[in-house]
Amino acid sequence: MVTDFAHKPTLTGDLVVLRPLDEGDYDALAAAMDDPDVARLTGSHGEISEERAREWMRTRKDQTDRLDLAIVDRASGQVVGEAVLNDWDPPNKSCNFRILIGAAGQGRGLGTEATRLIVGYGIGQIGLHRISLGVYAFNPRARRAYEKAGFKAEGLLRDALLWEGEWIDEIVMSILASEWIPAHSPRGVST
Repeated sequence: MVTDFAHKPTLTGDLVVLRPLDEGDYDALAAAMDDPDVARLTGSHGEISEERAREWMRTRKDQTDRLDLAIVDRASGQVVGEAVLNDWDPPNKSCNFRILIGAAGQGRGLGTEATRLIVGYGIGQIGLHRISLGVYAFNPRARRAYEKAGFKAEGLLRDALLWEGEWIDEIVMSILASEWIPAHSPRGVST
């Protein structure tokens, strides 16, 4: 069992490959974040300079308290998003999960498979007990994908996001190791 996030795996599914994020992924992720719908669904306010974003991507491989993986569409070979385990709490064996899928990767099950792969790694290889996430009320497609992966709604953060003058609730969801269905485990993990 891996004891922290220093090891950056490559996780392979039928539809996607999750591999360590690096600076070379900047153009694909910047294009995804330039999509107004993606920015809205992730609740992303403001802009990050290219220099700052590239530096952030350059340092992901050095982080031992989080795992940032690029989502590569196996059909096209293109990076379509990122999957992240962060806010790691080692004493409580828990962390947060977030995912971003650009328009080129939406509607084909890539996000569902990427979620299953990274959750399977977190529970099966890191030994996490609990993985949580937040999803905004105006993103029912993402909520359904999380539910397919086994996440359960556990609470509501009322008026958590102010978006274009409207307050939006955030649904808090989680999955526990005891709820993880063996069929969701990743098929291929290479190191």
